[in-house]
Amino acid sequence: MALSRSHRRDEVNFWPGFVDALSTMLIGIVFLLAVFVLGQFFLSQELTGKDTALDRLNRQISELTDLLALERSSNRQAQESLQLLQSSLTREQAERGRVQDLLAAQPGNQAAQLGEAQKALEAEKQLSARAQSTVDLVNQQIIAMRRQLAALEEALGASEARDKESQARISELGSRLNVALAQRVQELARYRSDFFGRLRQVLGTRPDIRVVGDRFVFQSEVFFDAGQAVLKPEGRGELDKLGAIIADLGREMPPDIPWILRVDGHTDNRPIRNNPLYPTNWHLSAGRAIAVVEYLVTKGIPADRIAATGFGDNQPLDVANNDEAWRRNRRIEFKITER
Repeated sequence: MALSRSHRRDEVNFWPGFVDALSTMLIGIVFLLAVFVLGQFFLSQELTGKDTALDRLNRQISELTDLLALERSSNRQAQESLQLLQSSLTREQAERGRVQDLLAAQPGNQAAQLGEAQKALEAEKQLSARAQSTVDLVNQQIIAMRRQLAALEEALGASEARDKESQARISELGSRLNVALAQRVQELARYRSDFFGRLRQVLGTRPDIRVVGDRFVFQSEVFFDAGQAVLKPEGRGELDKLGAIIADLGREMPPDIPWILRVDGHTDNRPIRNNPLYPTNWHLSAGRAIAVVEYLVTKGIPADRIAATGFGDNQPLDVANNDEAWRRNRRIEFKITER
């Protein structure tokens, strides 16, 4: 008999290794996709903010363009007013010359005509002074407006340069983020694979413990009696093995990997009756997950590296309504994932 057992141990079982490799590959792909979506989300948020700033700058440019058009219109009006004043001044000067000619031709009425001419001349001087003041004011306004436009163009150029620099930096940060996240995903996948391998060696090939995707699945009967959330002694023994593996793995993982052990409680779809402590399957699944988490914490798993979740009967593995389906759906799942 000893030779028979030695012979069975020497047999090579490729199936667990194949399942482990396939699971690791699928997990890596899923996590890479999740990381990529997360990175794209943050990049989209950053780009949306830049687009908003660019739209604001475009609106400012449009407003400045409208203001420049308005000032140019005002400048044309001022030039037209200046031309009108100059024409008026020319006419008044011509009128003054005509008056002086009249005075020279009529010496008998010279004194009265000279007084009137002097009054007309004073009025003309005042009008000319006001026109010159208006022209000077308009010229000053035009100069000030040109300075403002030059300053705004300079500010706009600087803003466009900053925007280009920000876009380049966003692209660089996105690439660095993708590389860093991919490295973290690979490290977490490697440690998850190590966890699966060690746990499979310790637990063996029990029919009530199996691998489903990226999770280890224990039937609830391993840990709890029907309708209860108090750990059985044999259930504590299985959790002792699991806790030792996770504690060792946690010490090996770099502290910057945000890993967490998620404990999920599931029940069958049969309603609970006459159980005030756990009136629904929600309460029972959550209570069982919490009981497992609390026990693992006492075995050295850091409380910030473990979480309990209750799903009730909402995620069945088998949708049939028979004893075998109900037994499969009553389970506790363990999954190493990211926070």
